Amino acid sequence: MSRVHDMGGRFGDGPVVPGSEDDPVFAQEWHARALALTLAAGALGQWNLDVSRYARECLSPSDYMAFSYYEKWLAGLADLLVMRGVVTRAELAGAAPADSTLTDRRLKPEAVAGVLARGGPASRDGAAPRFAKGDRVRTRHPARNVMVDGGHTRLPGYAAGLVGTVELLHGCHVFPDANAHDQGEQPEPLYTVVFEAAEVWGRAEAPGDTVSCDLWQSYLEPVA
Repeated sequence: MSRVHDMGGRFGDGPVVPGSEDDPVFAQEWHARALALTLAAGALGQWNLDVSRYARECLSPSDYMAFSYYEKWLAGLADLLVMRGVVTRAELAGAAPADSTLTDRRLKPEAVAGVLARGGPASRDGAAPRFAKGDRVRTRHPARNVMVDGGHTRLPGYAAGLVGTVELLHGCHVFPDANAHDQGEQPEPLYTVVFEAAEVWGRAEAPGDTVSCDLWQSYLEPVA
């Protein structure tokens, strides 16, 4: 996540301007269709959530900066559909679709509400946690996937090499660094780690400001 997809702490991207609570959920009608198409394609079972995140992360930096939010979603989805053999480039360009072995896996309209209500829980059984609440830990530096060169990781670049305190333990969860590359779920303990804002940004905007990150055990080492 240490390429352009990792937006935290980047310089030159302008101010963050929060939207109003009264803003519509979808700024344009096609945004809703883009979301629906992404969810429906995911229901075919040809990839997992971490694979889809990595696909968007792998967009070229120029495209990533030029595309709107849902344009990124559609571009990543198009890449996945072709890479996983769901459609061909010609079909994406408008050619007549061939018969698909995935037809019976399509998400039927009457099933959508139930599927969305169930969600996709990532909690799993796994090893006992190495760290406890209150432990001081240091994050890996640099923020990279040590299993796959250039691969996906959920450790933000701005949080690499920092010292923080374990605040919460969440049990074991699917490990994205493995799952994004079809190496299995390999669940690990997941923690909320709290950092002093000055530790992250060099100074705090206000006294007592902190930054919290949910981090997998592999990202952390103990601080004596």
